Amino acid sequence: MPSMRAAVFQGPGKITLQEKPIPDVGPGDALIRITTTTICGTDVHILKGEYPVQPGLTIGHEPVGVIEKLGSNVTGYKEGQRVIAGAICPSFYSYACQDGCASQDGQAHGHGYKPMGGWRFGNTIDGTQAEYVLVPDAQANLAPIPDGLTDEQVLMCPDIMSTGFAGAERANIKIGDIVAVFAQGPIGLCATAGARLRGASKIIVVDGIDERLAIARHMGADEVVNFRKTDVVDEILRLTGGRGVDASIEALGTQATFEAALRVLKPGGTLSSLGVYSTDLSIPLGPFAAGLGDHRIVTSLCPGGKERMRRLMNVIETQRVDLAPLVTHHYKLADIESAYDLFANQRDGVLKVAITP
Repeated sequence: MPSMRAAVFQGPGKITLQEKPIPDVGPGDALIRITTTTICGTDVHILKGEYPVQPGLTIGHEPVGVIEKLGSNVTGYKEGQRVIAGAICPSFYSYACQDGCASQDGQAHGHGYKPMGGWRFGNTIDGTQAEYVLVPDAQANLAPIPDGLTDEQVLMCPDIMSTGFAGAERANIKIGDIVAVFAQGPIGLCATAGARLRGASKIIVVDGIDERLAIARHMGADEVVNFRKTDVVDEILRLTGGRGVDASIEALGTQATFEAALRVLKPGGTLSSLGVYSTDLSIPLGPFAAGLGDHRIVTSLCPGGKERMRRLMNVIETQRVDLAPLVTHHYKLADIESAYDLFANQRDGVLKVAITP
């Protein structure tokens, strides 16, 4: 049986490169030869044992590649075509999908419910940090890459860009709004870019790394706040004349950032939470106004599907946003363990790592 190399989760603290069989292609599937993928913060949660997946699973959920083989029921595509697929691969069969929430796809035919059910790559099925990946429900999920766009230009679309933009979309940002974005990792930077595209007139970003704050200005930030040098809540309230922000986006997943995002929010504002939390959250009584502040707290899981991917690639192709600065390091798949060590420990100014088989 033909085999391939894949980054496999062995247990907490251990992801190793192994040989696995190249998957068989079912009628609704597509086999993609990976040309570029990357490591996500969620993969690090898996590595640390903070998010449970089964040992033996191939990790990764951000595929850029070429169609190697199509299932018999998949039409409108051809072998050799360059494509991406979203980190979330909805079937569009489930109740959640048909009710307008494709990321919460649950069981394939709606029998039962599992939050994050649409996230399958590297969660419930083998993922993308391999030489090949099997894309389920390919008709709904394969998005052709426009001519002229490189792998690295579209590498953020499957997850980071889609998630960050969703944070801005769900924040209900209106033209002229003031928005605060907490944490300027890759998702927070995309949220900053998304807030600008949504029409925010002032974007205040928070991080503790000056280099990331500099990139945030490139993405559209108007004011930058280094939490290591100033009281974030006081500074944001000063910048808004005490009024607070219309929307705050939390892109890290800690109690401190969530609470600060709530404290700077105006009455009637929206807190859009993108962080993946590994401990319980507490909502402070004062900033929550005892539940009387007309606040909205919303969460988002990365929207997927081929139409979402098409729209995101349109934004890249028309140069509405430039995400090239997010790719800071390059590794071969053979060196993925070293790439994980770099990324998990956030060394050498790493934002995103391009991994090529």
